[in-house]
Amino acid sequence: MVKIYYEKDANLDLLAGKVIGITGYGSQGHAHAQNLRDSGCKVVVSELKDSPGWKKARKAGFEATSAEEMAAKSDIIVMLVQDNLQKSVYEQYIARNLSKGKMLMFAHGFNIHYGQITPPGDVDVTMIAPKCPGPMLRQLYTENAGPPALVAVHQDATGKARQIALAYARGIGCARAGVLESTFAEETETDLFGEQAVLCGGISSLIKAGFETLIEAGYQPEIAYFEVCHELKLIIDMIYNGGLTYMRNSVSDTAEYGDYTRGPRVIDDMVADEMRQILAEVQDGSFAREWILENQAGRPMYRALKRMDEEHPIEIVGAALRKMMPWLKTG
Repeated sequence: MVKIYYEKDANLDLLAGKVIGITGYGSQGHAHAQNLRDSGCKVVVSELKDSPGWKKARKAGFEATSAEEMAAKSDIIVMLVQDNLQKSVYEQYIARNLSKGKMLMFAHGFNIHYGQITPPGDVDVTMIAPKCPGPMLRQLYTENAGPPALVAVHQDATGKARQIALAYARGIGCARAGVLESTFAEETETDLFGEQAVLCGGISSLIKAGFETLIEAGYQPEIAYFEVCHELKLIIDMIYNGGLTYMRNSVSDTAEYGDYTRGPRVIDDMVADEMRQILAEVQDGSFAREWILENQAGRPMYRALKRMDEEHPIEIVGAALRKMMPWLKTG
């Protein structure tokens, strides 16, 4: 049974007198910084001078400074720049400013789990991973709520790593919902697998395959788009709010019967075997090595695949149809 911590288990006073440095004022960074400040914490933000993030941080009233200056003055350094940038930022600016007793914190375990960042043994290394995007993290906090989060301790040099991490989770609002005990390995591997096999890779490929099947059979692209892409949000919202049973109780009996009898023919044993292979590549580091090398090479495959998918007919048709629905938000 997973261990869950709540506000009663998290002492915000442990952050009193500490300076928290937020590395990157992006999707997660802006939410962490603002929530912590509203919880009474001292926050410093690092961003490239005159970058969009730097300007947003300054506009929000934060002291925006260089990563090196932030790391020097911070007791807790939170790595919230993109995964592919963290190793470089750490080596250039953070590492030499990590002194005994400080804490290095992450919101995703990739760089620790796959050995891209190796902190010294006299600092705490922890993770608080909110289970929602940054804008929602900020919105929920302002509504006196918060999303669940994961907590993990990779290195406990002070003997207080978990307690301080939980105080941080309370500071950003996640202890209101609950903070689940995990590990860097579990968070990283399940996160990557979920993105690749279901949430991004799986769903994108399923949508395109359904669209192409209908087009090949002679149906109009616009109708195909509505049936296999546009209406997906309705189904996902129902699953998000109440699980598969709630969704099935909300659709027609015809749709529910088709779910039970045809779904397993699409996601069959061969798909399950491929999912196991994808998970194995995450677990043994194959995917991590591939992605690291892709970045080192300038992302040629990433850019080519991105361009090809942006030019897919479903994207062309979808862009035109979405003009009929000005209430949709794309920003």
